Amino acid sequence: MNAPAPAHDARALRRALGNFATGVTVVTAAAPDGERAGVTANSFNSVSLDPPLVLWSLDKRSASHPVFAQASHFVVHVLAADQIELSNRFARAAADKFAGLEPEAGRGGAPLLDGCAARFHCRLHQQLDGGDHWILLGLVEAFDDFGAAPLLYHQGMYAAALPRSRPATAAEPLPGWLGDNLLYLLTQALQAYQASYQPRQLATGLSSGEARMLLVLEQHSGLDACALQREVAMPATEIELAEMVLLRKGLLARGDTGHELTALGREQAATLWRIARQQQQDIQSGLDEQDLAACKRVLRALIQQG
Repeated sequence: MNAPAPAHDARALRRALGNFATGVTVVTAAAPDGERAGVTANSFNSVSLDPPLVLWSLDKRSASHPVFAQASHFVVHVLAADQIELSNRFARAAADKFAGLEPEAGRGGAPLLDGCAARFHCRLHQQLDGGDHWILLGLVEAFDDFGAAPLLYHQGMYAAALPRSRPATAAEPLPGWLGDNLLYLLTQALQAYQASYQPRQLATGLSSGEARMLLVLEQHSGLDACALQREVAMPATEIELAEMVLLRKGLLARGDTGHELTALGREQAATLWRIARQQQQDIQSGLDEQDLAACKRVLRALIQQG
């Protein structure tokens, strides 16, 4: 077993912490003079039910801190699975992150965003020193539970929650109407596929985000920052982190027109493709070829309809 990595390696530590899947929130507030602030955070957590306390943390370098420090209240918006663009909007530095939005004002003037999974209206209870972050403790005064599927964050990538149930055996049919429910069957099939594929991919020493960047760039070299973010569907900060790791490993180089794979990077990408092909062959080995072809046609049709 390898020796533990030293904690002073901040990038490696951040990558290791990325193994802990979290939700994604946007926290908003308004200062007494009306200035508004909003930031994307995945540090949100419940602290206590009696009294109802929650916390989240804000980088001490954030330009939004003066607003949160002066505000009497803040609102935590737990983002829904279809709110990636909203997450990216409030994760980027901008003069006015609310441009084009018309949010209502909540308690203390905090902007209220729509379409989220839940909202927690909080009075600022305490600000604590947390190293390079401020820990903001909030007393929940009210909340909205909209019940939407949440947006998740894992290994630097956005993800969605899939219901996990006990897999049925060959001799045990799927229970009730679920056996005919398309969404249920698709999610269960995806989980079964990933259960054996993801360990193979992680065994290469690359995180899911790093592997995704390699595979995208192997197909589309020279992408600029905006195009790369669109293709890999990762936040800019995580793209930067993955880029640093791939550069350090000699898998990636900065070209005149954007990012390019090195010879070693192309070799690693080929390994990832071999793993993906082998996984596909293993999964398909027990299936009838005609059934498999029909299944692919149906999946392509569903993708086009989406």
